[in-house]
Amino acid sequence: MFVDEIILNVDGGTGGNGCSSFRREKYVPMGGPSGGTGGKGGDIIFVANESLRTLSDLRNQRNIRGENGENGGGQNQSGKRATDTFVNVPLGTIITDVDTDLIIADLIKNGDKVVVAHGGRGGRGNAAFATNTNPAPTFVEKGEPGETKKLKIELKLMADVGLVGMPSVGKSTILSMISESKPKIAEYHFTTLYPNLGVVKVKDGRSFVVADLPGLIEGASRGDGLGDEFLRHVERTRIIAHVVDMGAFEGRDPYIDYITINGELSAFNKKLLQKPQVIIANKMDLANAKENLIKFQEKITNEPIFEISANQNIGLDKVLTELANMLDKIEIKPIFEDEKFESHILYKFQKEQPFTIKKYNRVWVVTGAQVEKILKMTKFSSDESVKRFTQKLRKLGIDQKLEELGVLDGDKVKILDYEFEYKH
Repeated sequence: MFVDEIILNVDGGTGGNGCSSFRREKYVPMGGPSGGTGGKGGDIIFVANESLRTLSDLRNQRNIRGENGENGGGQNQSGKRATDTFVNVPLGTIITDVDTDLIIADLIKNGDKVVVAHGGRGGRGNAAFATNTNPAPTFVEKGEPGETKKLKIELKLMADVGLVGMPSVGKSTILSMISESKPKIAEYHFTTLYPNLGVVKVKDGRSFVVADLPGLIEGASRGDGLGDEFLRHVERTRIIAHVVDMGAFEGRDPYIDYITINGELSAFNKKLLQKPQVIIANKMDLANAKENLIKFQEKITNEPIFEISANQNIGLDKVLTELANMLDKIEIKPIFEDEKFESHILYKFQKEQPFTIKKYNRVWVVTGAQVEKILKMTKFSSDESVKRFTQKLRKLGIDQKLEELGVLDGDKVKILDYEFEYKH
């Protein structure tokens, strides 16, 4: 099954918990704290793999979770770092953060990789908190939660030339003749239900990749037919090759077909019309094809037109040579502007308020990534840990803000699923 877009939730692994431990050696009368730090949680890493052609391996996965780090141990032993989770995807995979609508990565080369969700750091053991004023702390940190993201995984095929045209104009037949690809071919509309890729070899030894894209119809850019599902794959091609049925199958007008396809390309993305184009006049072996071609050439004078008969394998070598010559002169360019990538605007998020407070009856609900992380890393079974937790909240300014808003003794303060009673 060809799958070119999925929504996926990813969670980096949680760091291991810190350990609370004290030295108990026989000849060490003043043994101090010796609890080690937990190991880092595993990252989620996407890797471009040239052997894949679809996202179908991910279609049944809705959540990918990283491994958790190992807890720290006694005698200052740190927990083992978790193994990272690697996810293989095809070349041309675009990863977008759904919440920010920013692109995390565009993986276009074999082996390209990106960390989409970092694992959390390990919680510190009690040995890390020893000070002159508190030489024997009992409190520790729990492991930091890993990053959580909702991602859109989208595939835009890596092809040099994209064959576009109305249904049944012969795109699949052309691809079958010029490459080892064996697309389904029949005399009815929408034979091709997913894009096919083929590696083409020119007689002089040069090669390039051609994509046979499912037939477009008028309104494809708005969702009619199959076109809206596959127009995205035209964006990566360096050349657009219009396949036009000069035999006027089913009484269609070749010129109207050509104008219709260009209109749908423009409606989907105006930049597509800036790509170099060639016109492949197919089915020239049919009656009236020559006459139709003459009428077509009177209206279209600015694009190269190649006469072929794909069924009889006539004229294809000349087309391939010209496409190879054009590709030699066309630079491969990225399809996205730099400002669309996540790393370019991260500073905006750093200026946001670290928490928000809303009141429901006499319950004050505090939310914010930093506050929630502090809570998740606190071990509430230790009085010292609870004291440290309240000090951190006070340092963030939560107590002051609550008082400004009118909090009263006895009111409930809620963070995630935890409720606390407020006291001045």
